[in-house]
Amino acid sequence: MLPEGGRMPNRTIQEVQEHHTDVWMAIPGVVGTAIGTHKDKPCIVILTAVETKRISKQIPSAIEGYPVVIQYTGQIRALDEP
Repeated sequence: MLPEGGRMPNRTIQEVQEHHTDVWMAIPGVVGTAIGTHKDKPCIVILTAVETKRISKQIPSAIEGYPVVIQYTGQIRALDEP
């Protein structure tokens, strides 16, 4: 079965995520990326600290054949070590 968009990806979802993460992380409000599922299919997840239309306008709904989902997480911080 082909991913949404109808074309077969040339790279794995991990390769696509790694290739585009630096660009997405440069967008103010984006705090991370991950691989998840959407409608029972693999997707790239963009994690955001804020919910704004500005962010969603800068991120495509699919890239290289994989769906992209924006997920509001709030600010992400490292936990203090014990």
